[in-house]
Amino acid sequence: MTTLKTAKTILFIMGVSGSGKTTVGALLAQKLGIRFFDGDDYHSKKNIRKMASGQALTDVDRRDWLERLNALARAYQKEGAVIVCSALKESYRQLLCKDIEEKCQYVLLLGTFEEIMDRMQKRVGHFMPPGLLKSQFATLESPKEAIVVSIKETPEDIVSAILDELHKN
Repeated sequence: MTTLKTAKTILFIMGVSGSGKTTVGALLAQKLGIRFFDGDDYHSKKNIRKMASGQALTDVDRRDWLERLNALARAYQKEGAVIVCSALKESYRQLLCKDIEEKCQYVLLLGTFEEIMDRMQKRVGHFMPPGLLKSQFATLESPKEAIVVSIKETPEDIVSAILDELHKN
């Protein structure tokens, strides 16, 4: 187990659906010995039904979800946590880190549309249909300050790259 040697105690693993956020985030939290939270678990049933039906969420749909994740981040800012969520827009990231900006670090898992579509078509039991991937890429605003990691490597290698970057800061 590694320790989190940074003032940035809340690590948001972000990216489009299918980029591997949950797998990487859970492994990273395990390596750091801190709590892991999957942002999908905090969506309302209404939002999950909407996405499952093939409709993209609006900013209004996402607001309560983002506020719940911000409350979670604030609750764990002292001991640290890894939270995974798409965090596609700058305005979403501002809301996620409201009042704890200095504690937040974003990690963007980046892949091509084709790579991620291939993953989404192979996964089973997730509410997000592959048909919404284009809207996710269209919405994605690359963060100004984030650790950016390619999804081409294994989850273990991706986590190692993230840990290397965290220890540089």
